[in-house]
Amino acid sequence: MAGPCSARLQGDVAAFSAALRTLVNNPQFSDVMFVVGQEQQKVFAHRCVLACRCQVFHGMLSQAPVGSQDSSSSVPPQGPFILGNVQPEVFLAVIEFLYTNSVTLNSHIALEVLTSSVEYGLQDLCKLCVKFIKDTLSVEQVCEALQAAVTYGQVDLQQHCLAFIEGCTAAVVQTQGFRELSDVVLARVLRSDRLAVDELDLVQAVREWAHVSSAVLERPVPEVAALPVRELRLPLLAPSELVTLETYNQQDLLIPVENIAAAWRAHALRKGSGVPSRLCRPRRGTRPRDHHRHLEPHAK
Repeated sequence: MAGPCSARLQGDVAAFSAALRTLVNNPQFSDVMFVVGQEQQKVFAHRCVLACRCQVFHGMLSQAPVGSQDSSSSVPPQGPFILGNVQPEVFLAVIEFLYTNSVTLNSHIALEVLTSSVEYGLQDLCKLCVKFIKDTLSVEQVCEALQAAVTYGQVDLQQHCLAFIEGCTAAVVQTQGFRELSDVVLARVLRSDRLAVDELDLVQAVREWAHVSSAVLERPVPEVAALPVRELRLPLLAPSELVTLETYNQQDLLIPVENIAAAWRAHALRKGSGVPSRLCRPRRGTRPRDHHRHLEPHAK
């Protein structure tokens, strides 16, 4: 006699997802509430859904009520839970994903949803955010996306953002996002050989970045700019450009005197002697100067 057979059969996934979507922020049958953002918007949810989908929520919803003497109390906290540092639209996107395994994103919230996905340990949501950000990347947002990618260890997004910056560097360095990069991330950008901008324009962009950072961090320009300035390729500049650079430098001391002296020495010796080879290598957007031929083999 044949043994019993079994199989897992799947119904209409779209219908199932649509049904669960009706529960998102629906007070009916909800048993937990959040107060979200500066707007103090109420968001209703169902603890069983949150707890089974997210370990962070599982821990949050399993804690004993405040003031309870019994840490193993079977009475779960009802809230409200105060989440003041997240936008309601961002939190609702996270909730939508937990209920439906899909998310509605736009360019205004995608980076913040990515941040929340990392904080809540939601790897699948993180992947969806990264895909959306890559597909919708713009000149205005690429630096913010790169900063987030570095902060949250998203290597694939980092590489995508850097390639985007390399393709339209002259426009990117004019954006507010560029001026808000951290010194570490800016230095990483400046190490690229494929930046499509001339070195003189890049020096000016770094100068503007440094003055913004100095004002925000309330630290001297030379201090905030120390790391990125090491990546500026001063030997690529012509003598007349170095003279102008020295004039500006007297005002803010952006570039250490020894760095400028090394560039002059490269001109005097007609080679990149004593200068790191990467600083003598023209970038993709570097305008040719007569003296570049003396920097060989680094100029190739």
